[in-house]
Amino acid sequence: MTTVPTADEICWVEEPNGSATTDWNAMDLTHLLGRVEEYIRRYVVLSDDQALAVTLWVAHTHTIGAADCTPYLHITAATKRAGKTRLLEVLEPIVARPWKTDRVSAAVLVRKIDAEQPTLLLDESDAALRVTSEYSEALRGLLNSGYRRGGKSSLCVGLGANITYRDFSTFAPKAIAGIGQLPDTVADRSIHIVLRRRMASEPVARWREREGHAEAAPLADDLVRWSELALPALEDARPALPDGLDDRATDVWEPLLAIADRAGGAWPAGARRAAEALSGTVDDTDIVVELLLDIREILSEADSDVIASKTLLEQLVALEDRPWGEWRRGQELTARGLARLLGPLGICPNRHETLSGRLRGYRRDAFRDAMARYLPS
Repeated sequence: MTTVPTADEICWVEEPNGSATTDWNAMDLTHLLGRVEEYIRRYVVLSDDQALAVTLWVAHTHTIGAADCTPYLHITAATKRAGKTRLLEVLEPIVARPWKTDRVSAAVLVRKIDAEQPTLLLDESDAALRVTSEYSEALRGLLNSGYRRGGKSSLCVGLGANITYRDFSTFAPKAIAGIGQLPDTVADRSIHIVLRRRMASEPVARWREREGHAEAAPLADDLVRWSELALPALEDARPALPDGLDDRATDVWEPLLAIADRAGGAWPAGARRAAEALSGTVDDTDIVVELLLDIREILSEADSDVIASKTLLEQLVALEDRPWGEWRRGQELTARGLARLLGPLGICPNRHETLSGRLRGYRRDAFRDAMARYLPS
């Protein structure tokens, strides 16, 4: 098995002018990414697709100078204690120019990104986006524009008679951790990493900051050295894009796919699989047919002419290997989402009087026409 040199073992070549440069032919990017992934998964439980996406994103933070767009990592979970903050802590020592923060002033937020282009690691900031304040408006503007090179926020500068305005660059890598959903305009620019509370059968190492940073230091050094020579090739890269992504998803995945292609091995195919799994679009026509099939199965075992929306949703979510339990960004299908899917078919929930009282739900015969048209007999 090929071994990868550490930062202290890399060969140095003497140039004619006397300067020394790194011989990166000795550094196998495939193994460097593998080391990064192994380090991350040592402390956080991730699926294979999630681990691959996060690893490529870490490498991307070091080569953002070659990218026109940058994906945000949206690290979320249904409950607390699922590892959201821990993942930010583990990423901090290996990303480029890390800035981990919970809350700063609006002025500092915009000005520091313009001046340093840090990798912004925001914890619990989804809550800030749900209220209206100077900070939330600055953060929302930063996230709406900062995924694309050339994105900017305009702020007043100066005092008194000398006050004027200035455009500040908002383009920088960003990871946002928290429970809950992001605004749609931000979510569309994000790769969604939905974490679950780990089981006893999923052990991880205990994170100690001093030891973790020492373990990560050689990885960070190697990423910096690799990135210095990788930029020209990545600037010219035009990776093939998966068919299952919409336009915005292809924009933000492109720099990660370019890195995967440079690594070779299993990374190109794995990256495209992860892109479709984490950011792929859903064909509403096909998904409605799947929904009708599952509802038909549920209704076949029901003995009432009316089924409550809550009951229908609970039984849909309970179905194994079906999409309803992780419908959008890892969240379960909601009553509103169900109504939105069924609405174009003329199937709407209403209030009904039943023997057990009034309930809001669907009549069995409301599905008859749609099932006759779209489902096999």
